[in-house]
Amino acid sequence: MTETSDYLPNLVYDADQLRALDTRFINEFGVDGFALMERAARAAYDELAQNWPMPGRLVVFCGPGNNGGDGALVACQAMAAGWRVTLVAPLDLAKATGDAARAFDTWRETGGEIRDFVDEPIQADLIVDALFGTGLNREVTGAMAQAIDRINEASGRGVGVLAIDIASGVDAGTGRTWGRAVVADTTVTFIGLKLGLLTGDGAAHSGELAFDDLGAPDALYGDQPHVARRITHRDLRHVLPARPRGAHKGDNGHVLCIGGGPGMGGAIRMSAESALRAGAGLVSVACHHDHAGAMSQARPELMCQGLPDDPGTADAVSRLDALIAAASLIAIGPGLGRGDWGDALWRRALDSDRPLVVDADALNRLAAAQVERKHWILTPHPGEAARLLGWSTADVVADRVQAARRLAERYHAVVALKGAGTLIATPDELWLCTQGNPGMAVGGMGDLLTGVIAGFAAQGMTLAEAAVFGVYVHALAGDEAAVGDGERGLLPTDLLPCIRRQANPQRP
Repeated sequence: MTETSDYLPNLVYDADQLRALDTRFINEFGVDGFALMERAARAAYDELAQNWPMPGRLVVFCGPGNNGGDGALVACQAMAAGWRVTLVAPLDLAKATGDAARAFDTWRETGGEIRDFVDEPIQADLIVDALFGTGLNREVTGAMAQAIDRINEASGRGVGVLAIDIASGVDAGTGRTWGRAVVADTTVTFIGLKLGLLTGDGAAHSGELAFDDLGAPDALYGDQPHVARRITHRDLRHVLPARPRGAHKGDNGHVLCIGGGPGMGGAIRMSAESALRAGAGLVSVACHHDHAGAMSQARPELMCQGLPDDPGTADAVSRLDALIAAASLIAIGPGLGRGDWGDALWRRALDSDRPLVVDADALNRLAAAQVERKHWILTPHPGEAARLLGWSTADVVADRVQAARRLAERYHAVVALKGAGTLIATPDELWLCTQGNPGMAVGGMGDLLTGVIAGFAAQGMTLAEAAVFGVYVHALAGDEAAVGDGERGLLPTDLLPCIRRQANPQRP
């Protein structure tokens, strides 16, 4: 997805908004529904021919709806191009009506046959998935479920899979999977970019994305609501201009990183180093005294204060208060631990008037004893989000949009809900990050993100901007770091030099 994401539209829609776009395109712009289906089939076949240029055995799985109609017309084009095409229908296509029924008639008129689904291994070079479209909202069962299982089994044997509009079984609006879903190599999607392709489980089922607006005019989108906005490099260049020649460290803020309790110094060090690499002018660290000396030696640019086993002593409180007073904002949580030591530091940070970036063990404390506050950023993964909301993790995964929005409302915070297709809920917009890769699913990546966000906020970005572009730069750095040696085995510290490069989008 990282290769194609730069060419995708910026605005992202949920299922209801997509249906409104389709209806408006037909009703207000005078586009015939079957002509639109033909355009979609042409775009899908063009992508098929580009990715699988050598004709072979093609199996097209069609449902009775318009998505199946798209598949039937793709089958017509593939047959004309020399593919040996089999069209398979797990459900009775006699249920098809309107444009879909016309598409199946077109397939028959070209000499094509429609075969009933048989639950046995698929023999093919390529499979086209046209079972379900964007309207799926229930568990997949029966013959359709068996067909999806067989498609995925064939994919596991190396058979290519092209999904039309969305991988069958994926919810277009949330990215959840309804029991099971096709795992596509490529998905060709039309008219509006679907949120479910880009976040949650949907991102893992979509493969590479190709988008075609099917000739929709700009006026179609002008006043239509959308659910989220993708973060783009153009946006990043706007908020991170080249620094003025007369800049000094005081212009770039002072981040205080609080964490690194007994035995857990690495997490807060990674946060602090990533804040520096993101461009903060000064970074201080308040950690357990066991770690301060080693941290200062390993990274002398960090100003480390070691706090005793009892950080409630008058001397420790005085030193911590002095650090807080000097800071532009506080990043708290990585390695904070769940004991009394971390409790004392958490309470002190909460009582301050400094903006906060809250992660890890600080989020767990917030979930256990919710507090009222403003001027903070929360960066939960789905499990932490579930604890903060009192939901199950499955509920968060099933509707990441609602989870992010509820968190932002409940805590009066900017929220970055991490995971595939990270969502950032700000006061004005829901943002979506389509960069990043599975290699970043390793302990410590979130600690880096905390530091990047804090580093950007210290340099004068609003909290909303810092969260949005911190997530984006962190993801870009992960993609850059994975290019040479691959995703498996990627370490958080591999990203540090990449964070520096990605935080300078104006560089030659």
